[in-house]
Amino acid sequence: MSGVVLCAVREFYRVSAAALTSVAIGVQMKALVLAGGAGTRLRPITYTSAKQLVPLANKPILFYGIETLVEAGVCEIGIVVGDTWREVEAAVGDGSRWGISVTFLRQEAPLGLAHCVLIAQDFLGSEPFVMYLGDNFLVGGVQDFVRSFQQDQPNAQILLSKVSNPCQFGVVELDSQGMVRRLVEKPTVPLSNLALVGVYFFDACVHEAVRAIEPSDRGELEITDAIQWLVDKGKSVRASTVTGPWIDTGKKDDLLEANRIVLDMIESRVDGFVDVSSKIVGRVVVESGAQVRDSVVRGPAIVGKGALVANSYIGPYSAVGPDCRVEDAELEHSILLKGSAVQGVRRIEDSLIGRGAMVGRSVDQPRAMRFLLGDHSEAHVCGS
Repeated sequence: MSGVVLCAVREFYRVSAAALTSVAIGVQMKALVLAGGAGTRLRPITYTSAKQLVPLANKPILFYGIETLVEAGVCEIGIVVGDTWREVEAAVGDGSRWGISVTFLRQEAPLGLAHCVLIAQDFLGSEPFVMYLGDNFLVGGVQDFVRSFQQDQPNAQILLSKVSNPCQFGVVELDSQGMVRRLVEKPTVPLSNLALVGVYFFDACVHEAVRAIEPSDRGELEITDAIQWLVDKGKSVRASTVTGPWIDTGKKDDLLEANRIVLDMIESRVDGFVDVSSKIVGRVVVESGAQVRDSVVRGPAIVGKGALVANSYIGPYSAVGPDCRVEDAELEHSILLKGSAVQGVRRIEDSLIGRGAMVGRSVDQPRAMRFLLGDHSEAHVCGS
Protein backbone atom coordinates (compact mmCIF):
# COMPACT_ATOMS: atom_id res chain seq x y z
CA MET A 1 0.00 0.00 0.00
CA SER A 2 1.41 3.42 -0.97
CA GLY A 3 2.37 6.07 1.53
CA VAL A 4 -0.38 8.35 0.20
CA VAL A 5 -3.04 5.72 0.84
CA LEU A 6 -1.61 4.95 4.27
CA CYS A 7 -1.86 8.60 5.21
CA ALA A 8 -5.43 8.73 3.93
CA VAL A 9 -6.36 5.69 5.96
CA ARG A 10 -4.71 7.11 9.07
CA GLU A 11 -6.68 10.33 8.80
CA PHE A 12 -9.86 8.38 8.08
CA TYR A 13 -9.47 6.31 11.22
CA ARG A 14 -8.18 8.88 13.67
CA VAL A 15 -10.30 11.90 12.87
CA SER A 16 -12.46 13.09 15.76
CA ALA A 17 -15.86 14.74 15.61
CA ALA A 18 -14.31 18.11 16.41
CA ALA A 19 -11.70 17.75 13.70
CA LEU A 20 -14.34 16.66 11.22
CA THR A 21 -16.36 19.79 11.85
CA SER A 22 -13.32 22.02 11.56
CA VAL A 23 -12.37 20.79 8.10
CA ALA A 24 -15.85 21.06 6.62
CA ILE A 25 -15.71 22.55 3.15
CA GLY A 26 -17.90 24.36 0.70
CA VAL A 27 -21.65 24.93 0.90
CA GLN A 28 -23.38 22.57 3.28
CA MET A 29 -25.26 19.72 1.65
CA LYS A 30 -27.74 17.22 2.93
CA ALA A 31 -26.95 13.54 2.67
CA LEU A 32 -29.12 10.48 2.25
CA VAL A 33 -27.56 7.40 3.85
CA LEU A 34 -29.06 4.01 3.06
CA ALA A 35 -29.11 1.63 6.02
CA GLY A 36 -31.90 -0.75 5.09
CA GLY A 37 -31.66 -3.92 3.03
CA ALA A 38 -31.66 -7.51 4.14
CA GLY A 39 -27.92 -8.20 3.93
CA THR A 40 -28.48 -11.68 2.51
CA ARG A 41 -24.81 -12.17 1.65
CA LEU A 42 -23.88 -11.90 5.33
CA ARG A 43 -26.39 -14.36 6.69
CA PRO A 44 -26.72 -15.68 9.36
CA ILE A 45 -25.12 -12.58 10.94
CA THR A 46 -27.78 -10.33 9.43
CA TYR A 47 -30.72 -12.41 10.60
CA THR A 48 -30.36 -10.66 13.95
CA SER A 49 -28.27 -7.60 13.16
CA ALA A 50 -28.16 -4.80 10.59
CA LYS A 51 -25.34 -5.30 8.10
CA GLN A 52 -24.41 -1.63 8.42
CA LEU A 53 -23.66 -2.15 12.12
CA VAL A 54 -21.16 -4.97 11.68
CA PRO A 55 -17.97 -3.52 13.20
CA LEU A 56 -14.59 -2.75 11.70
CA ALA A 57 -12.04 -2.46 14.52
CA ASN A 58 -15.03 -2.48 16.90
CA LYS A 59 -16.79 0.48 15.23
CA PRO A 60 -19.86 0.01 13.00
CA ILE A 61 -19.29 0.32 9.27
CA LEU A 62 -22.10 2.87 9.15
CA PHE A 63 -20.21 5.22 11.44
CA TYR A 64 -17.26 5.43 9.03
CA GLY A 65 -19.63 6.59 6.29
CA ILE A 66 -21.25 9.18 8.54
CA GLU A 67 -17.82 10.52 9.53
CA THR A 68 -16.82 10.73 5.87
CA LEU A 69 -19.89 12.85 5.14
CA VAL A 70 -19.38 15.11 8.16
CA GLU A 71 -15.78 15.63 7.06
CA ALA A 72 -17.14 16.81 3.70
CA GLY A 73 -19.31 19.45 5.38
CA VAL A 74 -22.65 17.63 5.66
CA CYS A 75 -24.68 18.73 8.68
CA GLU A 76 -28.03 17.08 7.96
CA ILE A 77 -28.33 13.38 7.22
CA GLY A 78 -31.43 11.39 6.40
CA ILE A 79 -30.96 7.69 7.11
CA VAL A 80 -33.23 5.24 5.31
CA VAL A 81 -33.94 2.24 7.53
CA GLY A 82 -35.81 -1.03 7.03
CA ASP A 83 -36.62 -4.02 9.22
CA THR A 84 -33.63 -3.32 11.48
CA TRP A 85 -34.71 0.27 12.15
CA ARG A 86 -34.77 -0.10 15.92
CA GLU A 87 -31.16 -1.25 16.06
CA VAL A 88 -29.90 1.39 13.62
CA GLU A 89 -31.75 4.23 15.34
CA ALA A 90 -30.50 3.14 18.75
CA ALA A 91 -26.89 2.99 17.52
CA VAL A 92 -26.89 6.32 15.66
CA GLY A 93 -29.06 8.38 17.99
CA ASP A 94 -29.82 11.97 17.11
CA GLY A 95 -26.42 12.59 15.51
CA SER A 96 -25.16 14.83 18.30
CA ARG A 97 -21.99 12.77 18.74
CA TRP A 98 -20.94 14.07 15.31
CA GLY A 99 -22.46 17.52 15.73
CA ILE A 100 -25.11 16.89 13.06
CA SER A 101 -28.86 16.45 12.73
CA VAL A 102 -30.20 13.00 11.81
CA THR A 103 -33.64 12.19 10.43
CA PHE A 104 -34.75 8.56 10.07
CA LEU A 105 -36.85 7.58 7.07
CA ARG A 106 -38.68 4.24 7.13
CA GLN A 107 -38.74 2.09 4.01
CA GLU A 108 -41.47 -0.51 4.46
CA ALA A 109 -39.86 -2.99 2.06
CA PRO A 110 -36.53 -3.18 0.16
CA LEU A 111 -37.87 -1.66 -3.05
CA GLY A 112 -34.61 -0.33 -4.45
CA LEU A 113 -32.15 2.53 -4.11
CA ALA A 114 -34.22 4.83 -6.32
CA HIS A 115 -37.21 4.13 -4.08
CA CYS A 116 -35.14 5.48 -1.18
CA VAL A 117 -34.82 8.79 -3.05
CA LEU A 118 -38.54 8.72 -3.75
CA ILE A 119 -39.55 8.42 -0.09
CA ALA A 120 -36.93 10.98 0.98
CA GLN A 121 -38.10 13.84 -1.24
CA ASP A 122 -39.74 15.81 1.59
CA PHE A 123 -36.50 15.61 3.58
CA LEU A 124 -34.27 16.45 0.62
CA GLY A 125 -36.35 19.25 -0.84
CA SER A 126 -35.11 20.75 -4.09
CA GLU A 127 -31.46 21.14 -3.09
CA PRO A 128 -28.53 19.02 -4.35
CA PHE A 129 -27.54 16.13 -2.10
CA VAL A 130 -25.18 13.20 -1.76
CA MET A 131 -26.45 9.61 -1.41
CA TYR A 132 -24.18 7.17 0.41
CA LEU A 133 -24.66 3.42 0.86
CA GLY A 134 -24.20 2.67 4.55
CA ASP A 135 -22.30 -0.60 4.07
CA ASN A 136 -19.62 0.93 1.80
CA PHE A 137 -16.08 1.45 3.03
CA LEU A 138 -14.31 4.19 1.13
CA VAL A 139 -10.86 5.42 2.17
CA GLY A 140 -9.86 8.99 1.44
CA GLY A 141 -13.17 10.74 1.99
CA VAL A 142 -15.48 12.47 -0.48
CA GLN A 143 -14.68 16.13 0.17
CA ASP A 144 -12.90 16.56 -3.17
CA PHE A 145 -15.89 15.09 -4.99
CA VAL A 146 -18.27 17.36 -3.05
CA ARG A 147 -16.16 20.36 -4.08
CA SER A 148 -16.13 19.40 -7.76
CA PHE A 149 -19.88 18.72 -7.76
CA GLN A 150 -20.58 22.11 -6.21
CA GLN A 151 -18.25 23.92 -8.58
CA ASP A 152 -19.27 22.24 -11.85
CA GLN A 153 -22.96 21.68 -10.97
CA PRO A 154 -23.78 18.67 -13.16
CA ASN A 155 -27.21 17.12 -12.73
CA ALA A 156 -25.57 14.00 -11.34
CA GLN A 157 -22.11 12.80 -10.45
CA ILE A 158 -21.21 9.18 -9.80
CA LEU A 159 -18.08 7.61 -8.39
CA LEU A 160 -16.39 4.68 -10.10
CA SER A 161 -13.72 2.18 -9.19
CA LYS A 162 -11.80 -0.22 -11.43
CA VAL A 163 -12.60 -3.82 -10.49
CA SER A 164 -11.47 -7.23 -11.66
CA ASN A 165 -14.96 -8.76 -11.46
CA PRO A 166 -17.33 -6.21 -13.07
CA CYS A 167 -20.09 -8.79 -13.57
CA GLN A 168 -20.86 -8.50 -9.85
CA PHE A 169 -21.49 -4.74 -9.92
CA GLY A 170 -23.32 -1.98 -11.67
CA VAL A 171 -21.01 -1.15 -14.58
CA VAL A 172 -20.64 2.14 -16.43
CA GLU A 173 -19.63 2.96 -20.00
CA LEU A 174 -18.15 6.42 -20.59
CA ASP A 175 -17.90 8.45 -23.78
CA SER A 176 -14.71 10.05 -25.05
CA GLN A 177 -15.34 13.12 -22.88
CA GLY A 178 -15.63 11.06 -19.71
CA MET A 179 -19.40 11.56 -19.47
CA VAL A 180 -21.70 8.66 -18.70
CA ARG A 181 -23.15 6.92 -21.74
CA ARG A 182 -24.69 3.75 -20.34
CA LEU A 183 -25.18 1.88 -17.06
CA VAL A 184 -25.93 -1.82 -16.69
CA GLU A 185 -26.59 -3.66 -13.44
CA LYS A 186 -24.46 -6.83 -13.11
CA PRO A 187 -24.00 -7.41 -16.86
CA THR A 188 -23.26 -10.82 -18.32
CA VAL A 189 -20.90 -9.13 -20.77
CA PRO A 190 -19.39 -6.08 -19.02
CA LEU A 191 -19.25 -2.76 -20.82
CA SER A 192 -16.07 -1.86 -18.94
CA ASN A 193 -14.25 -2.59 -15.70
CA LEU A 194 -15.64 0.55 -14.05
CA ALA A 195 -17.97 -0.33 -11.18
CA LEU A 196 -20.34 2.02 -9.43
CA VAL A 197 -19.15 2.97 -5.97
CA GLY A 198 -22.03 3.46 -3.55
CA VAL A 199 -21.75 7.26 -3.50
CA TYR A 200 -23.92 9.44 -5.77
CA PHE A 201 -24.47 13.20 -6.13
CA PHE A 202 -27.74 14.54 -7.51
CA ASP A 203 -29.57 17.78 -8.09
CA ALA A 204 -33.37 18.06 -8.07
CA CYS A 205 -33.67 16.42 -11.52
CA VAL A 206 -33.33 13.00 -9.88
CA HIS A 207 -36.76 13.34 -8.28
CA GLU A 208 -38.37 13.38 -11.72
CA ALA A 209 -36.19 10.45 -12.75
CA VAL A 210 -37.20 8.18 -9.86
CA ARG A 211 -40.86 8.92 -10.53
CA ALA A 212 -40.48 8.13 -14.24
CA ILE A 213 -38.80 4.72 -14.11
CA GLU A 214 -40.49 1.34 -13.71
CA PRO A 215 -39.53 -1.48 -11.31
CA SER A 216 -36.90 -3.87 -12.61
CA ASP A 217 -37.35 -7.62 -13.02
CA ARG A 218 -36.55 -8.05 -9.33
CA GLY A 219 -39.33 -5.62 -8.40
CA GLU A 220 -37.08 -2.72 -7.38
CA LEU A 221 -36.63 0.84 -8.54
CA GLU A 222 -33.00 0.76 -9.60
CA ILE A 223 -30.81 3.84 -9.17
CA THR A 224 -28.96 2.78 -12.33
CA ASP A 225 -32.24 3.12 -14.26
CA ALA A 226 -32.81 6.57 -12.78
CA ILE A 227 -29.31 7.69 -13.77
CA GLN A 228 -29.80 6.20 -17.26
CA TRP A 229 -33.05 8.18 -17.52
CA LEU A 230 -31.07 11.35 -16.79
CA VAL A 231 -28.56 10.41 -19.50
CA ASP A 232 -31.29 9.66 -22.04
CA LYS A 233 -32.96 13.01 -21.30
CA GLY A 234 -29.74 14.84 -22.09
CA LYS A 235 -28.89 15.76 -18.52
CA SER A 236 -25.26 16.14 -17.53
CA VAL A 237 -24.09 13.01 -15.74
CA ARG A 238 -20.38 12.99 -15.00
CA ALA A 239 -18.17 10.36 -13.45
CA SER A 240 -15.14 10.49 -11.19
CA THR A 241 -12.83 7.59 -10.41
CA VAL A 242 -11.76 6.94 -6.83
CA THR A 243 -8.08 6.17 -6.34
CA GLY A 244 -8.08 4.91 -2.76
CA PRO A 245 -9.39 1.58 -1.49
CA TRP A 246 -13.13 0.99 -1.85
CA ILE A 247 -14.82 -2.10 -0.46
CA ASP A 248 -18.43 -3.20 -0.73
CA THR A 249 -18.61 -4.95 2.64
CA GLY A 250 -21.42 -7.29 1.69
CA LYS A 251 -19.43 -10.50 2.20
CA LYS A 252 -17.31 -11.96 4.96
CA ASP A 253 -14.00 -11.71 3.12
CA ASP A 254 -14.71 -8.08 2.18
CA LEU A 255 -15.41 -7.27 5.82
CA LEU A 256 -12.14 -8.86 6.89
CA GLU A 257 -10.25 -6.84 4.28
CA ALA A 258 -11.83 -3.58 5.43
CA ASN A 259 -11.08 -4.54 9.02
CA ARG A 260 -7.45 -5.14 8.01
CA ILE A 261 -7.18 -1.69 6.44
CA VAL A 262 -8.48 0.03 9.56
CA LEU A 263 -6.36 -2.01 11.95
CA ASP A 264 -3.27 -1.25 9.90
CA MET A 265 -3.52 2.36 11.01
CA ILE A 266 -4.38 2.09 14.71
CA GLU A 267 -2.00 3.40 17.33
CA SER A 268 -1.19 1.40 20.43
CA ARG A 269 -3.28 2.16 23.49
CA VAL A 270 -3.77 0.13 26.66
CA ASP A 271 -6.71 1.36 28.72
CA GLY A 272 -7.52 -2.07 30.14
CA PHE A 273 -5.50 -4.57 32.17
CA VAL A 274 -2.52 -6.55 30.86
CA ASP A 275 -0.76 -8.80 33.37
CA VAL A 276 3.00 -9.25 33.60
CA SER A 277 2.78 -12.72 32.07
CA SER A 278 1.34 -11.37 28.84
CA LYS A 279 3.12 -9.89 25.85
CA ILE A 280 1.83 -7.08 23.64
CA VAL A 281 3.64 -6.91 20.29
CA GLY A 282 3.16 -4.20 17.70
CA ARG A 283 0.17 -1.87 17.43
CA VAL A 284 -2.47 -3.12 19.84
CA VAL A 285 -5.47 -1.42 21.45
CA VAL A 286 -6.76 -2.84 24.73
CA GLU A 287 -9.92 -0.92 25.54
CA SER A 288 -11.14 0.00 29.01
CA GLY A 289 -12.40 -2.88 31.10
CA ALA A 290 -10.65 -5.47 28.92
CA GLN A 291 -8.30 -8.01 30.47
CA VAL A 292 -5.36 -9.80 28.89
CA ARG A 293 -3.93 -12.59 31.05
CA ASP A 294 -1.17 -15.12 30.27
CA SER A 295 -1.52 -14.31 26.59
CA VAL A 296 0.21 -12.89 23.54
CA VAL A 297 -1.51 -10.22 21.47
CA ARG A 298 0.33 -9.45 18.25
CA GLY A 299 -0.90 -6.42 16.37
CA PRO A 300 -2.37 -4.80 14.61
CA ALA A 301 -5.27 -5.93 16.78
CA ILE A 302 -7.91 -4.61 19.14
CA VAL A 303 -9.43 -6.09 22.30
CA GLY A 304 -12.78 -4.51 23.08
CA LYS A 305 -14.29 -3.16 26.26
CA GLY A 306 -14.98 -5.78 28.91
CA ALA A 307 -13.39 -8.58 26.87
CA LEU A 308 -11.24 -11.32 28.42
CA VAL A 309 -8.25 -12.87 26.67
CA ALA A 310 -6.72 -15.64 28.79
CA ASN A 311 -4.01 -18.18 28.00
CA SER A 312 -4.45 -17.38 24.33
CA TYR A 313 -2.83 -15.96 21.23
CA ILE A 314 -4.46 -13.09 19.34
CA GLY A 315 -2.76 -12.64 15.99
CA PRO A 316 -2.60 -9.75 13.52
CA TYR A 317 -5.73 -8.24 12.01
CA SER A 318 -8.01 -9.52 14.75
CA ALA A 319 -10.81 -7.50 16.34
CA VAL A 320 -12.13 -8.96 19.59
CA GLY A 321 -15.42 -7.24 20.30
CA PRO A 322 -16.81 -5.95 23.60
CA ASP A 323 -17.55 -8.55 26.29
CA CYS A 324 -16.01 -11.39 24.31
CA ARG A 325 -14.08 -14.26 25.90
CA VAL A 326 -11.08 -15.90 24.27
CA GLU A 327 -9.63 -18.62 26.49
CA ASP A 328 -7.10 -21.35 25.68
CA ALA A 329 -7.39 -20.46 22.00
CA GLU A 330 -5.62 -18.96 18.99
CA LEU A 331 -7.22 -16.33 16.79
CA GLU A 332 -5.93 -14.47 13.74
CA HIS A 333 -7.36 -12.29 10.95
CA SER A 334 -10.85 -12.53 12.38
CA ILE A 335 -13.70 -10.47 13.79
CA LEU A 336 -15.54 -11.47 16.97
CA LEU A 337 -18.78 -9.59 17.55
CA LYS A 338 -20.02 -8.54 20.95
CA GLY A 339 -20.40 -11.23 23.60
CA SER A 340 -19.02 -14.13 21.57
CA ALA A 341 -16.72 -16.75 23.09
CA VAL A 342 -13.90 -18.93 21.76
CA GLN A 343 -12.65 -21.52 24.22
CA GLY A 344 -10.25 -24.43 23.89
CA VAL A 345 -9.82 -24.09 20.11
CA ARG A 346 -6.31 -24.42 18.74
CA ARG A 347 -6.61 -22.15 15.71
CA ILE A 348 -9.25 -19.88 14.17
CA GLU A 349 -8.47 -17.58 11.26
CA ASP A 350 -10.25 -15.71 8.46
CA SER A 351 -13.47 -15.88 10.45
CA LEU A 352 -16.47 -13.73 11.36
CA ILE A 353 -18.16 -14.87 14.57
CA GLY A 354 -21.55 -13.37 15.42
CA ARG A 355 -22.86 -11.80 18.59
CA GLY A 356 -23.19 -14.16 21.53
CA ALA A 357 -21.85 -17.11 19.53
CA MET A 358 -19.86 -19.87 21.20
CA VAL A 359 -17.01 -21.85 19.62
CA GLY A 360 -15.54 -24.47 21.92
CA ARG A 361 -14.00 -27.90 22.24
CA SER A 362 -16.09 -30.88 23.25
CA VAL A 363 -14.67 -33.01 26.08
CA ASP A 364 -17.51 -35.50 26.26
CA GLN A 365 -17.34 -39.03 24.87
CA PRO A 366 -17.60 -39.95 22.10
CA ARG A 367 -15.16 -37.32 20.85
CA ALA A 368 -17.01 -35.72 17.96
CA MET A 369 -17.68 -32.35 16.36
CA ARG A 370 -21.03 -30.87 17.34
CA PHE A 371 -22.63 -27.86 15.65
CA LEU A 372 -25.65 -25.63 16.02
CA LEU A 373 -25.59 -23.58 12.80
CA GLY A 374 -28.16 -21.16 11.48
CA ASP A 375 -29.37 -20.90 7.89
CA HIS A 376 -26.64 -19.98 5.39
CA SER A 377 -23.89 -20.66 7.94
CA GLU A 378 -20.45 -21.93 7.01
CA ALA A 379 -18.27 -24.32 8.99
CA HIS A 380 -14.80 -25.40 7.85
CA VAL A 381 -13.00 -28.08 9.86
CA CYS A 382 -9.46 -29.29 9.38
CA GLY A 383 -8.57 -32.97 9.21
CA SER A 384 -7.04 -34.78 12.15
